[in-house]
Amino acid sequence: MSLKSSLIKMAIKLTPNRLIIWVANIILKGIAELKKFRFDLDARTIYVQTRLYGEQEAIEVYLEDFAVFKDGDSYRFIIHQAKSDRLWLNNLLSRIAGKAWEIPAIPPLTAQLELAAELFKAKSPALEKID
Repeated sequence: MSLKSSLIKMAIKLTPNRLIIWVANIILKGIAELKKFRFDLDARTIYVQTRLYGEQEAIEVYLEDFAVFKDGDSYRFIIHQAKSDRLWLNNLLSRIAGKAWEIPAIPPLTAQLELAAELFKAKSPALEKID
């Protein structure tokens, strides 16, 4: 792992969830309110609890086992497991999970994609299974 990705990984781990929630709520104002957020880079899990504007109850979303990897000349992003506490969202997530999605090649961002692939590298090569 490069020094740059090690520093970014440390920064992600040290960033307080309250700060992430505060910034997200500024960005999402009028759309949704982020209630809870947990991101574990080592375990590759994300938990989000948000309340959509105008709704009474919050929605919970869990993403597990995600990775960015190089596939030939392009990069791909995969989420192996995704679930929610809402049936309609589970149906949507089932269409996304388990598939490797190609990240469009943008030449000025090639270095950032390489860094993302290093930072979010799959735990094992078998997890880079392309559908």
